Amino acid sequence: MPKITHASLDHHIGTFMVRLAAENYKPRTMKTYRVLLNRLVSLIEAAGISLADIAVERAADLVRSDERKRREPNKCQNIARRFVTHLIESGVVPAPIATPGQIARETLRFDYEDYLLRQRGLSPRTIYHCWRFADRFLDHRFSDRETDLAAISPTDVVSFLQHLVGRKAPYRDKSAATHLRTFFQYLFQRGVTGTNLALSVPTVAHRWDTRLPRFLSPEQIEALLACVRDNPKHGLRDHAMLLLMARLGLRAPEVIAVRLEDIDWRAGELLVRGKGHRHDRLPIPSDVGEAVARYIRQERVSASRTLFVSLRAPNGPFKNGQVINDILKDAFAATGVTPPGPYVGSHVLRHSLATNMVRNGASLDEIGDMLRHRSRASTMIYAKLDIDGLRSIAKPWPTAGEA
Repeated sequence: MPKITHASLDHHIGTFMVRLAAENYKPRTMKTYRVLLNRLVSLIEAAGISLADIAVERAADLVRSDERKRREPNKCQNIARRFVTHLIESGVVPAPIATPGQIARETLRFDYEDYLLRQRGLSPRTIYHCWRFADRFLDHRFSDRETDLAAISPTDVVSFLQHLVGRKAPYRDKSAATHLRTFFQYLFQRGVTGTNLALSVPTVAHRWDTRLPRFLSPEQIEALLACVRDNPKHGLRDHAMLLLMARLGLRAPEVIAVRLEDIDWRAGELLVRGKGHRHDRLPIPSDVGEAVARYIRQERVSASRTLFVSLRAPNGPFKNGQVINDILKDAFAATGVTPPGPYVGSHVLRHSLATNMVRNGASLDEIGDMLRHRSRASTMIYAKLDIDGLRSIAKPWPTAGEA
């Protein structure tokens, strides 16, 4: 296989640029990427790497090392990965050959994800996290050795959780134990392990139920919404996203999952794709409908059917709801509104809606219906905020001489 040179890859850089143009990349951005790709080819040529030896991560490592020497921020590792992937898809570079261990791990992943989807009915996001913790456990237990699932013991499980919990204090994430139990239940059901190791997974202390739900006042919410709406770059999109959460109590993953066909403009209803593949229809308030319509007409540019998309090429949907957390963080800083806690995610808008409903006399059943809770226990946390109701059932304070 010949070595890589500028002459051998110049044509493919051109076809890659055509691909970026079709994905709505701006000419200025494409010009920058072409310069970065020419630098990448120079690095590969200087290292004497042939087409058969170049790989996605190897190209990224070359770029990472070069950027450290130049004291530049990471700005072209991703484009290096995409370009090598383009070469593999074009047949110029051979696809990497997987080792037997990688093939076995990928087979396990495919079967496990199929189990989570078909038998557990989990969402793609939850399936991703389930496998992420399972994969990390296998790496921790076997490292570079052959994966022998039947050799896993309860001691290995406890050792891995101690490794996770010992990284920082306090450890607030209880999902690791939950996802590990799911993985070991799967192994036991498939007959891979002789015992159900899910029973040996210890619980992680989680005392969030002891505090009141964190919320914002109606005035604070309106100040945040006004600040986001006035953003000249992407205010219409961000304002519509936050309004769906503040008025309808949607979760962040539900907001980014909304599709264009989920909106029934004539009936004034929105189809919400909730947790556990549950679909609900909610009425669209007038201000929410107007905000969404303005965003679609004036700001949205994309061929995707997902409603909320990135305003940067290739204008695709968001991977997760972290974008809403970032929007709120910037709005808190711009308005000077004090967050109700050291870390406040987008769920604060959902809590605020329920809290204000309680203070306006709404029943727990009405709140549960609004938030689409499947369990009444999820709604009961808001009973702590019903001060008048709690006062009515409180017993009088005992006085001297009374038992």
